[in-house]
Parts: sequence; C-alpha cells; structure tokens
Amino acid sequence: MAGRPRQDNGQVQGAAASLLNGLAVLEAFSVQKPVLGVTEIAQRVGLHKSTVSRILGGLTEAGYVQRDEETGRYRLGLGLIALSGPLLADLDVRRAAVPYLEQLTESTRETSAISVWNGHEAIVVEQVASPYQVKHTAAIGTRYNKFESSSVRVFLAELAPGLATELIESGRILRTAGDGLPVDHTAHLQDVARRAYAVNDGSTTGEEFGVSAPVRDYRGRVVGCITASAPRSRVHEHAAGDALVQAVQHAALEVSIRLGWSAAGRDTGRNQA
Repeated sequence: MAGRPRQDNGQVQGAAASLLNGLAVLEAFSVQKPVLGVTEIAQRVGLHKSTVSRILGGLTEAGYVQRDEETGRYRLGLGLIALSGPLLADLDVRRAAVPYLEQLTESTRETSAISVWNGHEAIVVEQVASPYQVKHTAAIGTRYNKFESSSVRVFLAELAPGLATELIESGRILRTAGDGLPVDHTAHLQDVARRAYAVNDGSTTGEEFGVSAPVRDYRGRVVGCITASAPRSRVHEHAAGDALVQAVQHAALEVSIRLGWSAAGRDTGRNQA
C-alpha cells in the first residue's frame, strides 16, 4: 500500500496527527499512480473519505495538490517544487560552484568560496584557498552575521527591506557604528542589489578585502554567494579591486547559468523573501 499509514490517535493527537495525515495523503501519489481520486487515497492511507476530502481541500488551497475540475481527481501541485526548492538549491549550489571556484582562484590567485544563507547568517560551504603564503581563508562551516561582511550584505539585499531592518535591529545581524559603510542600510542594500555585488574594503578587519556576488537558481532567487577574499594591501598595491569584482561577478553568473538561471529573468524573485 502506497503512502504513509494513518496515525494512531492514541499516540499522536491534534495538530501533529493532522500534519502527519496530510503527509500521508501527499505520499499516496507515486510515479505509477500520479492521479488519484478521494476513494483511492482513502484506501491507501486508511482514512475516512470525508477526512481525506477535507485534507485535500487544504492542500489544494496551499498549492500542494491540484484538482481536475472535470474528473474530480487529484495530482501533486507545483507548490511542492517551491517547498523543496531551497533544499535542492542548497544541495546543488555547492556542487555546481566547485569548478568555477577553482577557475576563480586560478585566475585571481586569491581565495574563493561559496556561502549559503540560513535566514540570518552566511555559511561557507566550499572554499578554494589562494596559493599565496599570505592569504585570507575561512573553514567550511564558518558563519558570518556581520553587516560589514560582503556576503551578508549580498544576502540581505535580496530580502524585503523590512526584514533586513528587523534582523539588524534585533541584533541577529551585527552592525557597528564605525564599519565605514553608509548609515542608511536600506539605501545601501538597494545599491548592492542594483550592482549585484558587495565589497568589504577593510570594514571587518583592516587587512581584509572581500568581494561577493549572488548566485541565482532557475527561479531567479539567490541561493548562494560567491566570494573572493584577499589581503587588502595586495589588492590596493596592484589596483586589483575592479578586476576582482569582475571576476567574482563572472563566476557567480556562470554558476547561476549552470543552475538554470536566465539573464532574461534577472528580476524574478528579487526582494520577495
């Protein structure tokens, strides 16, 4: 029998039972049986037809199933793609980025990395270290929550302004008065979104120069961030800042294209998080 068995209300009750029964209904669908009627689903999950009908009504409103008006039968809805999208993107973006990080480090000879966003921190998930003896590196798993960080600002720039402000005012995103960045963070983040990159020129530490650019998936949503980090003295000595920005943006674009993003849809998903 396909689908998760219904829950024994003696063990699981209330909202938890309803949630698990809803999952059982979703799991009743399969590649072999992509379209099902209420009676079929009820038989598969061991629930009364009226209960299944009520669950399907809620799942339809949420977009997780679709009802054929002519037959009255159901199939899984596109809402499930959006639900699983963030997980799939986080898994895919690291694998997609690795060859481009290697190319970025080879061309710039500086450390490159890709980070993902957990809602209030940028987390490094892959890195290719600079071949120089003097370099900036961060261990995989390193978390950043300082506004001065270029990667953090790239992610914040994709949030609704109110949410970014809330994260800053709540202290989940740390900001210092002397970070060398504009006081008006909303206007600054709008500028970051418009330029599609952020620069950390000594704002976190006096000797660090970092450039970050967003990586987008097929929906146009930011699912990662490519960063190149270097000693600030080396960047300024060789006037390499602009070249580093261009190299990072190019790498981020290549990874985005590999994930299915099209430049034609560059505004899709922006500031909707």
